[in-house]
Amino acid sequence: MSGDNYYFGDSVSIHGGLGHTGIVKNQAAPAETSPALEAAIQQLVELLTELRGQVPPARAQSIDEVLPDITSAGAEPQQRHRALLAVAGIAATVGAVGQPVVEAVNSVLALLGG
Repeated sequence: MSGDNYYFGDSVSIHGGLGHTGIVKNQAAPAETSPALEAAIQQLVELLTELRGQVPPARAQSIDEVLPDITSAGAEPQQRHRALLAVAGIAATVGAVGQPVVEAVNSVLALLGG
């Protein structure tokens, strides 16, 4: 395998000592989201907004804290997964009121492949 070059992330090579400008950006563009995933996330956000008004303030704050990780297209997959599990846990603790949120989280996770 010697001679094979794999570059991930930024790479800077400096040879010599004059006129150094520029940087090689080896970053992939953010993955495009499917319309089905966008619709599932939108439905989940609507359900979380409703649920937020029916839970204690500490749980509502937890929902607020993880919501950007769920809705942001640039969120790291692990971060999004953790946020989805967090809101599913909150929803599960409130019983039947939270059941639609749990189902919506499961739909999003299925579309994400996890």
